[in-house]
Amino acid sequence: MRRRSATHVVVLWCAFVAVHVAVAIAGWMYPSQPMGDVVLVYEPWATSALNGGPVVGVTQTWVYPQLALVPMLLAKMMSLPLVATMGASGAYLVAWATLVTVLDALAFASLTGRSASSQCRAGAWFWVAALLLLGPIAMYRIDAIAVPLAVVGGLWLTRRPAVAAALLTIGAWVKIWPAALVFAAVVASRHRMRVLVTAAAVTAGILLALLLCGADSEIFGFLTAQTGRGLQIEAVAATPFLWAAVAGAASIEYSFEILTFQIVAPGAEPVAAALTPLMIVLVVAVTGVGAIKAMRGASFSRLFPPLAHSLVLALIVMNKVGSPQFATWVIAPVILWFVLDRARAGVPSATVLALCALTCVVYPLTYDALLRADLLPVVILTVRNLLLVSALVVGIRALIRVPTTTTTATRE
Repeated sequence: MRRRSATHVVVLWCAFVAVHVAVAIAGWMYPSQPMGDVVLVYEPWATSALNGGPVVGVTQTWVYPQLALVPMLLAKMMSLPLVATMGASGAYLVAWATLVTVLDALAFASLTGRSASSQCRAGAWFWVAALLLLGPIAMYRIDAIAVPLAVVGGLWLTRRPAVAAALLTIGAWVKIWPAALVFAAVVASRHRMRVLVTAAAVTAGILLALLLCGADSEIFGFLTAQTGRGLQIEAVAATPFLWAAVAGAASIEYSFEILTFQIVAPGAEPVAAALTPLMIVLVVAVTGVGAIKAMRGASFSRLFPPLAHSLVLALIVMNKVGSPQFATWVIAPVILWFVLDRARAGVPSATVLALCALTCVVYPLTYDALLRADLLPVVILTVRNLLLVSALVVGIRALIRVPTTTTTATRE
Protein backbone atom coordinates (compact mmCIF):
# COMPACT_ATOMS: atom_id res chain seq x y z
CA MET A 1 0.00 0.00 0.00
CA ARG A 2 2.81 2.39 0.91
CA ARG A 3 4.60 1.54 -2.33
CA ARG A 4 1.46 2.20 -4.35
CA SER A 5 1.06 5.58 -2.60
CA ALA A 6 4.69 6.49 -3.39
CA THR A 7 4.16 5.57 -7.04
CA HIS A 8 1.04 7.74 -7.11
CA VAL A 9 3.02 10.69 -5.75
CA VAL A 10 5.72 10.21 -8.40
CA VAL A 11 3.06 10.23 -11.12
CA LEU A 12 1.60 13.37 -9.56
CA TRP A 13 4.96 15.13 -9.68
CA CYS A 14 5.45 14.13 -13.32
CA ALA A 15 2.05 15.60 -14.13
CA PHE A 16 2.90 18.74 -12.14
CA VAL A 17 6.10 19.32 -14.11
CA ALA A 18 4.55 18.48 -17.48
CA VAL A 19 1.59 20.80 -16.96
CA HIS A 20 3.73 23.71 -15.77
CA VAL A 21 6.02 23.35 -18.79
CA ALA A 22 3.04 23.05 -21.17
CA VAL A 23 1.23 26.05 -19.70
CA ALA A 24 4.40 28.16 -19.65
CA ILE A 25 5.04 27.38 -23.33
CA ALA A 26 1.38 27.98 -24.24
CA GLY A 27 1.80 31.55 -23.05
CA TRP A 28 4.17 32.13 -25.98
CA MET A 29 1.74 30.58 -28.48
CA TYR A 30 -1.75 31.70 -27.49
CA PRO A 31 -3.32 34.87 -28.97
CA SER A 32 -4.13 38.14 -27.14
CA GLN A 33 -0.80 38.35 -25.27
CA PRO A 34 -1.65 36.29 -22.15
CA MET A 35 1.84 37.20 -20.85
CA GLY A 36 1.34 40.90 -21.55
CA ASP A 37 1.04 42.07 -17.95
CA VAL A 38 4.34 40.40 -17.04
CA VAL A 39 6.49 42.12 -19.67
CA LEU A 40 4.48 45.28 -20.30
CA VAL A 41 3.71 46.15 -16.68
CA TYR A 42 5.56 44.06 -14.08
CA GLU A 43 8.99 44.28 -15.70
CA PRO A 44 8.92 48.10 -16.10
CA TRP A 45 7.75 48.51 -12.51
CA ALA A 46 10.60 46.30 -11.28
CA THR A 47 13.16 48.05 -13.49
CA SER A 48 12.06 51.46 -12.25
CA ALA A 49 12.37 50.43 -8.62
CA LEU A 50 15.82 48.86 -9.09
CA ASN A 51 17.16 51.79 -11.12
CA GLY A 52 16.21 54.52 -8.67
CA GLY A 53 13.00 55.57 -10.39
CA PRO A 54 9.48 55.73 -8.95
CA VAL A 55 8.61 52.82 -6.67
CA VAL A 56 4.99 51.73 -7.07
CA GLY A 57 3.15 51.57 -3.78
CA VAL A 58 5.83 53.67 -2.06
CA THR A 59 6.45 56.85 -4.04
CA GLN A 60 3.31 56.60 -6.16
CA THR A 61 -0.14 55.10 -5.70
CA TRP A 62 -0.53 51.54 -6.97
CA VAL A 63 -3.42 49.21 -7.75
CA TYR A 64 -1.79 46.27 -5.91
CA PRO A 65 -0.78 45.78 -2.27
CA GLN A 66 2.89 46.65 -1.86
CA LEU A 67 4.27 43.12 -1.37
CA ALA A 68 3.23 42.37 -4.95
CA LEU A 69 6.37 44.24 -5.97
CA VAL A 70 8.62 41.67 -4.24
CA PRO A 71 8.11 38.78 -6.72
CA MET A 72 8.39 41.27 -9.58
CA LEU A 73 11.78 42.36 -8.26
CA LEU A 74 12.85 38.75 -7.69
CA ALA A 75 11.96 37.84 -11.27
CA LYS A 76 13.90 40.85 -12.53
CA MET A 77 17.02 39.83 -10.62
CA MET A 78 16.63 36.22 -11.77
CA SER A 79 16.37 37.38 -15.37
CA LEU A 80 19.63 39.36 -15.45
CA PRO A 81 21.92 36.42 -16.39
CA LEU A 82 19.60 35.58 -19.32
CA VAL A 83 19.30 39.07 -20.83
CA ALA A 84 22.35 38.74 -23.09
CA THR A 85 20.97 35.65 -24.81
CA MET A 86 17.19 36.21 -24.68
CA GLY A 87 16.71 39.96 -24.42
CA ALA A 88 15.12 41.73 -21.46
CA SER A 89 11.52 40.71 -22.19
CA GLY A 90 12.22 37.06 -22.94
CA ALA A 91 14.50 36.72 -19.94
CA TYR A 92 11.90 38.24 -17.63
CA LEU A 93 9.16 35.92 -18.90
CA VAL A 94 11.34 32.85 -18.32
CA ALA A 95 12.32 34.11 -14.87
CA TRP A 96 8.68 34.78 -13.96
CA ALA A 97 7.53 31.32 -15.09
CA THR A 98 10.40 29.75 -13.15
CA LEU A 99 9.56 31.70 -10.00
CA VAL A 100 5.90 30.68 -10.16
CA THR A 101 6.83 27.04 -10.78
CA VAL A 102 9.25 26.97 -7.83
CA LEU A 103 6.65 28.46 -5.46
CA ASP A 104 4.00 26.06 -6.73
CA ALA A 105 6.44 23.17 -6.25
CA LEU A 106 7.03 24.12 -2.61
CA ALA A 107 3.28 24.19 -1.99
CA PHE A 108 2.79 20.97 -3.96
CA ALA A 109 5.43 19.29 -1.78
CA SER A 110 3.52 20.37 1.33
CA LEU A 111 0.35 18.94 -0.19
CA THR A 112 1.70 15.61 -1.38
CA GLY A 113 4.43 14.95 1.19
CA ARG A 114 5.99 11.57 1.89
CA SER A 115 2.83 10.03 3.31
CA ALA A 116 0.20 11.93 1.36
CA SER A 117 -3.35 10.82 2.13
CA SER A 118 -5.85 10.08 -0.62
CA GLN A 119 -7.50 13.41 0.18
CA CYS A 120 -4.25 15.31 -0.38
CA ARG A 121 -3.56 13.43 -3.60
CA ALA A 122 -7.07 14.24 -4.85
CA GLY A 123 -6.44 17.91 -4.08
CA ALA A 124 -3.13 17.73 -5.93
CA TRP A 125 -4.76 16.20 -9.01
CA PHE A 126 -7.40 18.91 -8.92
CA TRP A 127 -4.68 21.60 -8.83
CA VAL A 128 -2.88 20.10 -11.83
CA ALA A 129 -6.14 19.84 -13.79
CA ALA A 130 -7.21 23.40 -12.91
CA LEU A 131 -3.85 24.80 -14.00
CA LEU A 132 -3.99 22.92 -17.30
CA LEU A 133 -7.56 24.05 -18.06
CA LEU A 134 -7.00 27.68 -17.06
CA GLY A 135 -3.86 27.95 -19.17
CA PRO A 136 -1.23 30.72 -19.26
CA ILE A 137 -3.28 33.18 -17.23
CA ALA A 138 -2.77 30.84 -14.26
CA MET A 139 0.98 31.50 -14.35
CA TYR A 140 1.57 34.87 -15.97
CA ARG A 141 -0.20 37.09 -13.43
CA ILE A 142 0.66 38.30 -9.92
CA ASP A 143 -2.27 36.22 -8.63
CA ALA A 144 -0.17 33.10 -9.29
CA ILE A 145 2.16 34.13 -6.45
CA ALA A 146 -0.67 34.20 -3.91
CA VAL A 147 -2.00 30.71 -4.75
CA PRO A 148 0.87 28.65 -3.22
CA LEU A 149 0.92 30.94 -0.17
CA ALA A 150 -2.80 30.31 0.30
CA VAL A 151 -2.43 26.55 -0.17
CA VAL A 152 0.38 26.17 2.37
CA GLY A 153 -1.28 28.60 4.77
CA GLY A 154 -4.53 26.66 4.60
CA LEU A 155 -2.79 23.31 5.07
CA TRP A 156 -1.01 24.51 8.20
CA LEU A 157 -3.97 26.16 9.93
CA THR A 158 -4.55 23.24 12.29
CA ARG A 159 -0.89 22.33 12.96
CA ARG A 160 0.93 25.67 12.79
CA PRO A 161 -1.78 28.34 13.04
CA ALA A 162 0.61 31.25 13.61
CA VAL A 163 2.79 30.38 10.60
CA ALA A 164 -0.34 29.73 8.53
CA ALA A 165 -1.81 33.11 9.47
CA ALA A 166 1.47 34.82 8.59
CA LEU A 167 1.56 33.18 5.16
CA LEU A 168 -2.07 34.02 4.43
CA THR A 169 -1.56 37.61 5.54
CA ILE A 170 1.54 37.95 3.37
CA GLY A 171 -0.54 36.52 0.52
CA ALA A 172 -3.19 39.18 1.15
CA TRP A 173 -0.50 41.87 0.87
CA VAL A 174 0.41 40.41 -2.53
CA LYS A 175 -3.20 40.18 -3.79
CA ILE A 176 -6.13 40.92 -1.50
CA TRP A 177 -8.16 37.70 -1.90
CA PRO A 178 -6.24 35.48 0.61
CA ALA A 179 -7.66 37.79 3.29
CA ALA A 180 -10.89 35.83 2.78
CA LEU A 181 -9.07 32.73 4.05
CA VAL A 182 -7.86 34.69 7.07
CA PHE A 183 -11.46 35.71 7.84
CA ALA A 184 -12.62 32.12 7.41
CA ALA A 185 -9.86 30.88 9.74
CA VAL A 186 -10.72 33.46 12.41
CA VAL A 187 -14.33 32.28 12.30
CA ALA A 188 -13.82 28.52 11.97
CA SER A 189 -10.57 27.72 13.81
CA ARG A 190 -10.24 27.06 17.52
CA HIS A 191 -6.93 28.91 17.21
CA ARG A 192 -8.78 32.04 16.08
CA MET A 193 -7.07 34.39 18.53
CA ARG A 194 -3.61 33.20 17.46
CA VAL A 195 -4.61 33.64 13.82
CA LEU A 196 -6.01 37.10 14.47
CA VAL A 197 -3.05 38.32 16.53
CA THR A 198 -0.54 36.97 14.01
CA ALA A 199 -2.37 38.56 11.08
CA ALA A 200 -2.49 41.88 12.91
CA ALA A 201 1.21 41.67 13.85
CA VAL A 202 2.30 40.84 10.29
CA THR A 203 0.17 43.67 8.92
CA ALA A 204 1.62 46.08 11.47
CA GLY A 205 5.15 45.02 10.53
CA ILE A 206 4.46 45.56 6.85
CA LEU A 207 2.93 48.99 7.50
CA LEU A 208 5.92 50.00 9.63
CA ALA A 209 8.35 48.87 6.93
CA LEU A 210 6.42 50.85 4.31
CA LEU A 211 6.48 53.97 6.46
CA LEU A 212 10.22 53.61 6.97
CA CYS A 213 10.61 53.28 3.18
CA GLY A 214 8.85 56.62 2.73
CA ALA A 215 5.30 55.57 1.91
CA ASP A 216 2.49 57.52 3.55
CA SER A 217 -0.63 58.38 1.57
CA GLU A 218 0.25 55.59 -0.89
CA ILE A 219 0.02 52.81 1.70
CA PHE A 220 -3.66 52.09 1.06
CA GLY A 221 -3.63 53.26 -2.53
CA PHE A 222 -4.54 49.76 -3.72
CA LEU A 223 -7.94 50.33 -2.08
CA THR A 224 -8.58 53.92 -3.10
CA ALA A 225 -7.32 53.41 -6.66
CA GLN A 226 -10.17 50.97 -7.32
CA THR A 227 -12.99 53.31 -6.31
CA GLY A 228 -13.21 55.27 -9.54
CA ARG A 229 -12.88 52.45 -12.05
CA GLY A 230 -15.77 51.42 -14.25
CA LEU A 231 -17.42 48.10 -14.98
CA GLN A 232 -14.95 45.71 -16.60
CA ILE A 233 -16.36 43.67 -19.47
CA GLU A 234 -15.72 40.28 -17.86
CA ALA A 235 -17.34 41.16 -14.53
CA VAL A 236 -20.47 39.18 -13.66
CA ALA A 237 -22.52 42.37 -13.39
CA ALA A 238 -21.39 43.44 -16.87
CA THR A 239 -23.13 40.48 -18.53
CA PRO A 240 -26.41 42.30 -19.41
CA PHE A 241 -24.41 45.23 -20.80
CA LEU A 242 -22.39 42.86 -22.98
CA TRP A 243 -25.63 41.67 -24.55
CA ALA A 244 -26.54 45.31 -25.04
CA ALA A 245 -23.21 45.71 -26.83
CA VAL A 246 -24.12 42.78 -29.09
CA ALA A 247 -27.30 44.67 -29.96
CA GLY A 248 -25.38 47.91 -30.52
CA ALA A 249 -26.79 49.67 -27.43
CA ALA A 250 -23.49 49.72 -25.48
CA SER A 251 -19.80 49.98 -26.28
CA ILE A 252 -16.51 48.55 -25.04
CA GLU A 253 -13.72 51.06 -24.46
CA TYR A 254 -10.15 50.81 -23.16
CA SER A 255 -9.19 52.66 -19.98
CA PHE A 256 -5.57 53.80 -20.21
CA GLU A 257 -5.67 54.73 -16.51
CA ILE A 258 -6.61 51.25 -15.29
CA LEU A 259 -5.26 49.37 -18.34
CA THR A 260 -8.42 47.38 -18.96
CA PHE A 261 -11.52 47.23 -21.14
CA GLN A 262 -14.71 48.61 -19.63
CA ILE A 263 -18.40 48.88 -20.51
CA VAL A 264 -19.74 52.26 -21.58
CA ALA A 265 -23.53 52.26 -21.44
CA PRO A 266 -26.44 53.96 -19.67
CA GLY A 267 -26.69 52.48 -16.18
CA ALA A 268 -23.19 50.97 -16.11
CA GLU A 269 -21.75 53.56 -13.73
CA PRO A 270 -24.49 53.20 -11.07
CA VAL A 271 -24.14 49.41 -11.23
CA ALA A 272 -20.35 49.68 -10.78
CA ALA A 273 -20.82 52.07 -7.85
CA ALA A 274 -23.28 49.73 -6.13
CA LEU A 275 -21.18 46.59 -6.38
CA THR A 276 -18.60 47.32 -3.65
CA PRO A 277 -21.25 48.07 -0.96
CA LEU A 278 -23.14 44.94 -2.04
CA MET A 279 -19.93 42.94 -1.82
CA ILE A 280 -19.39 44.13 1.74
CA VAL A 281 -22.96 43.19 2.67
CA LEU A 282 -22.56 39.72 1.17
CA VAL A 283 -19.20 39.13 2.85
CA VAL A 284 -20.64 40.19 6.22
CA ALA A 285 -23.69 37.95 5.73
CA VAL A 286 -21.60 34.90 4.76
CA THR A 287 -19.21 35.52 7.66
CA GLY A 288 -22.21 35.85 9.97
CA VAL A 289 -23.57 32.46 8.92
CA GLY A 290 -20.12 30.95 9.49
CA ALA A 291 -19.85 32.59 12.92
CA ILE A 292 -23.23 31.17 13.97
CA LYS A 293 -22.16 27.72 12.85
CA ALA A 294 -18.88 28.05 14.77
CA MET A 295 -20.67 29.17 17.95
CA ARG A 296 -22.93 26.13 17.66
CA GLY A 297 -19.96 23.79 17.59
CA ALA A 298 -19.34 23.12 13.89
CA SER A 299 -16.04 21.36 13.25
CA PHE A 300 -13.22 23.15 11.46
CA SER A 301 -12.99 20.49 8.74
CA ARG A 302 -16.66 20.93 7.80
CA LEU A 303 -16.93 24.69 8.30
CA PHE A 304 -13.72 26.15 6.88
CA PRO A 305 -13.92 24.86 3.26
CA PRO A 306 -17.41 26.13 2.33
CA LEU A 307 -16.84 29.35 4.28
CA ALA A 308 -13.54 30.12 2.55
CA HIS A 309 -15.00 29.07 -0.82
CA SER A 310 -18.05 31.32 -0.40
CA LEU A 311 -16.06 34.33 0.79
CA VAL A 312 -13.64 34.15 -2.13
CA LEU A 313 -16.49 33.78 -4.62
CA ALA A 314 -18.30 36.72 -3.03
CA LEU A 315 -15.22 38.83 -3.82
CA ILE A 316 -15.43 37.71 -7.46
CA VAL A 317 -19.17 37.71 -8.16
CA MET A 318 -19.78 41.15 -6.62
CA ASN A 319 -16.66 42.70 -8.15
CA LYS A 320 -16.77 45.40 -10.83
CA VAL A 321 -13.53 43.90 -12.09
CA GLY A 322 -13.71 40.52 -13.80
CA SER A 323 -10.13 39.73 -14.74
CA PRO A 324 -9.62 36.14 -15.99
CA GLN A 325 -6.93 35.50 -13.38
CA PHE A 326 -9.65 35.72 -10.72
CA ALA A 327 -10.29 32.06 -11.56
CA THR A 328 -7.05 31.24 -9.74
CA TRP A 329 -8.56 32.53 -6.50
CA VAL A 330 -10.96 29.61 -6.12
CA ILE A 331 -8.32 26.95 -6.72
CA ALA A 332 -6.85 27.10 -3.20
CA PRO A 333 -10.19 26.82 -1.31
CA VAL A 334 -11.15 23.75 -3.35
CA ILE A 335 -7.76 22.11 -2.76
CA LEU A 336 -8.32 22.63 0.97
CA TRP A 337 -11.86 21.30 0.63
CA PHE A 338 -10.44 18.05 -0.76
CA VAL A 339 -7.94 17.82 2.10
CA LEU A 340 -10.40 18.58 4.90
CA ASP A 341 -13.67 17.16 3.61
CA ARG A 342 -13.19 15.20 0.41
CA ALA A 343 -16.66 13.66 0.47
CA ARG A 344 -18.26 17.04 -0.21
CA ALA A 345 -15.64 18.50 -2.57
CA GLY A 346 -16.97 16.89 -5.76
CA VAL A 347 -19.51 19.49 -6.91
CA PRO A 348 -17.36 22.54 -6.02
CA SER A 349 -14.33 21.05 -7.78
CA ALA A 350 -16.26 20.15 -10.94
CA THR A 351 -17.71 23.67 -11.06
CA VAL A 352 -14.30 25.28 -10.66
CA LEU A 353 -12.73 23.09 -13.35
CA ALA A 354 -15.50 24.14 -15.73
CA LEU A 355 -14.89 27.78 -14.74
CA CYS A 356 -11.19 27.42 -15.53
CA ALA A 357 -11.86 25.89 -18.94
CA LEU A 358 -14.42 28.51 -19.95
CA THR A 359 -12.23 31.32 -18.66
CA CYS A 360 -9.38 30.14 -20.90
CA VAL A 361 -11.72 29.98 -23.89
CA VAL A 362 -12.76 33.59 -23.20
CA TYR A 363 -9.23 34.79 -22.50
CA PRO A 364 -7.04 34.51 -24.39
CA LEU A 365 -8.58 32.25 -27.05
CA THR A 366 -11.60 34.35 -28.12
CA TYR A 367 -10.79 37.67 -26.47
CA ASP A 368 -10.37 39.65 -29.69
CA ALA A 369 -13.85 38.58 -30.76
CA LEU A 370 -15.20 39.47 -27.31
CA LEU A 371 -13.87 43.00 -27.69
CA ARG A 372 -15.92 43.24 -30.90
CA ALA A 373 -18.96 41.97 -28.94
CA ASP A 374 -19.29 38.95 -31.24
CA LEU A 375 -22.06 36.57 -30.27
CA LEU A 376 -20.09 33.36 -29.54
CA PRO A 377 -17.62 34.75 -26.95
CA VAL A 378 -20.44 36.67 -25.27
CA VAL A 379 -22.41 33.43 -24.94
CA ILE A 380 -19.34 31.64 -23.51
CA LEU A 381 -18.64 34.45 -21.06
CA THR A 382 -22.30 34.48 -20.01
CA VAL A 383 -22.16 30.76 -19.23
CA ARG A 384 -18.90 31.30 -17.31
CA ASN A 385 -20.45 34.08 -15.26
CA LEU A 386 -23.55 32.01 -14.53
CA LEU A 387 -21.22 29.26 -13.32
CA LEU A 388 -19.54 31.75 -10.98
CA VAL A 389 -22.92 32.58 -9.47
CA SER A 390 -23.75 28.87 -9.27
CA ALA A 391 -20.45 28.17 -7.53
CA LEU A 392 -21.26 30.86 -4.96
CA VAL A 393 -24.70 29.33 -4.40
CA VAL A 394 -23.11 25.87 -4.01
CA GLY A 395 -20.70 27.26 -1.41
CA ILE A 396 -23.39 29.07 0.59
CA ARG A 397 -25.69 26.04 0.43
CA ALA A 398 -22.89 23.83 1.75
CA LEU A 399 -22.18 26.39 4.46
CA ILE A 400 -25.80 26.44 5.59
CA ARG A 401 -25.81 22.63 5.70
CA VAL A 402 -22.71 22.35 7.92
CA PRO A 403 -23.77 20.29 10.94
CA THR A 404 -23.31 21.60 14.45
CA THR A 405 -23.34 19.96 17.85
CA THR A 406 -26.61 21.80 18.53
CA THR A 407 -28.35 20.36 15.45
CA THR A 408 -26.91 16.90 16.16
CA ALA A 409 -28.20 16.96 19.71
CA THR A 410 -31.62 18.11 18.48
CA ARG A 411 -31.82 15.21 16.02
CA GLU A 412 -30.89 12.74 18.72
